Amino acid sequence: MRHALGFGFVCGTAARRGQRDSTIGGFGERVTTRMAVQAESLGNKFKIALLQVSVGADKQANLTSARKKIEEARANEAKLVMLPECFNCPYDNKCFPEYAEEVPEVGTKLGDFNPGSTVEMLQKAAAEHSLYVVGGSIPEISEGKVYNTSVSVSPTGTIVAKHRKVHLFDIDVPGGIRFMESEVLSAGNSLTTFDVGGMKIGVAICYDVRFPELSLLLSGQGAQLLCIPGAFNMTTGPAHWELLMRARALDNQMYVAACSPARDPDGSYVAWGHSMVCNPWGMVIAEADETEQIVYAEIDLERLREVRQSIPVTKQKRSDIYAVTVADS
Repeated sequence: MRHALGFGFVCGTAARRGQRDSTIGGFGERVTTRMAVQAESLGNKFKIALLQVSVGADKQANLTSARKKIEEARANEAKLVMLPECFNCPYDNKCFPEYAEEVPEVGTKLGDFNPGSTVEMLQKAAAEHSLYVVGGSIPEISEGKVYNTSVSVSPTGTIVAKHRKVHLFDIDVPGGIRFMESEVLSAGNSLTTFDVGGMKIGVAICYDVRFPELSLLLSGQGAQLLCIPGAFNMTTGPAHWELLMRARALDNQMYVAACSPARDPDGSYVAWGHSMVCNPWGMVIAEADETEQIVYAEIDLERLREVRQSIPVTKQKRSDIYAVTVADS
């Protein structure tokens, strides 16, 4: 089932006439979602780790560094780890086609895909250390197009989610930064969640977070944790990184985990860093500075339920007068 992802608002009569199967007014199931079979529960409380790694031009060195950080996080009892956006290559339009790899679909098991690939490394690391890995993002090549793609892997090494960045980072800030992903990359067209023993996790990439409709739809599908590999820069990072992460957590009463690369002042693109986790109350509960490090936080689903019960905004939405819709292809 595939539907083109496009947002719109339904007002008044149209909302009242029953678009509940495709709108956030009714939290319908027609939204395109990439997800896999259910796995064992992480429990009501579990530790996550954000791996704020340094990224350079040497792809193999990047992969080796990422795998070591995964091992370190597991040794510190993390059950889910996340890598940053473009963790295997510099965040640079010139690099995306050069570093791009094929990425298999959801359900691909360890051993069924290209030896030596980034995806295989993620699968091996997840299986060896028996944890979930949200594999940041990497450049993906498919049918002549390049995507910014995140792969999530289960503790058995099976791919459970694949997200292609929906909103391409095309900005031009006078006196700040100009970057046009669309000059090289193509956009994805689907929402992404995966199930972990009854808990649902959503995935978005960097610029996706600026569009509240996307996280609203993921929340409407039941997401309790939103994982966002990102790479804000020295213009947008200080102004908007924390603000956006806290806003999405508060808007949707969910945990939001955002993982950035470490800052390299000599890189062609200088990342802000400051990987962080926000709770459903909209507060930052763990944060890095700009250097290479691992950020740990506890996800507490009882706390999430408490917040949603005490301020029940989901139940109070006025679907009789407004709704967020998903375009059907």
